[in-house]
Amino acid sequence: MNDELKHILKYLRLGALLANWDELLKQARRGKYSHERLLKLVLQAEYRSKDENARTFRRKRAHIPEPLEIETFPFTRQPKLNRKRMMSLYDSFDYMTKQQNIVWLGPTGCGKSGLATAFLLQAIDRGHRGYFLTFAELVTELYTSLADHSEAKVIRKYLSYDCLVIDEVGYVEVEPAQVGLFFTLMQKRHKQKTTLITSNLGFGEWGTFLKNNHLTAALIDRLTETSHVINMKNCKTLRPKLDEGQQDDGQQDEDDQTKLS
Repeated sequence: MNDELKHILKYLRLGALLANWDELLKQARRGKYSHERLLKLVLQAEYRSKDENARTFRRKRAHIPEPLEIETFPFTRQPKLNRKRMMSLYDSFDYMTKQQNIVWLGPTGCGKSGLATAFLLQAIDRGHRGYFLTFAELVTELYTSLADHSEAKVIRKYLSYDCLVIDEVGYVEVEPAQVGLFFTLMQKRHKQKTTLITSNLGFGEWGTFLKNNHLTAALIDRLTETSHVINMKNCKTLRPKLDEGQQDDGQQDEDDQTKLS
């Protein structure tokens, strides 16, 4: 490849073609490709490269704390979870194509966030924009936006994501202004975009932290209208526990430290 061609490929940002030029030509010569087939091969290679780069970029921008894939979820350790239903929902991809929501309800550590992350990653890998944040992060940002009157901008930001994970709903109590803004966001996403929610509280307990019975009822009504609700209340924690020996060692360390202080 001469310098002029390198300059052209760089200018056009055809990085994959630049990197694989010689190999593509060898492949074409071995197969005695026609001009049409060679051009198609070149375009397909460049398309795959750009598509993969875009997928990687969307993943990085999604603010995902731990990229957990559905293939790694320990279904065998969670027998109370309906694996067939979960995989059918995942494989059908209806939650994205039909703008449906999914709500996972269950105790801490049972795998709700991992499942929500896996569904989000699938949406991202299939070309959609997604984002992950906790309920506490969301309501804090919404509340802060009131100070500089940027609440409309913040709501537009979270409306722009095709798939939005709101994790750990119910871990913090919120002020009336936060409840109103959260309801506004959910109302605007209703039937337009997919929202994936995890909560350690059942719907009947949401009023305890939202502190507005009217808006709580309206919010749950909209959520359940277009949502798949996954009840995991009978599921057990997947988080490893220290065995007795480790616990005793830890207690001994604390006792030793107390003696030294």
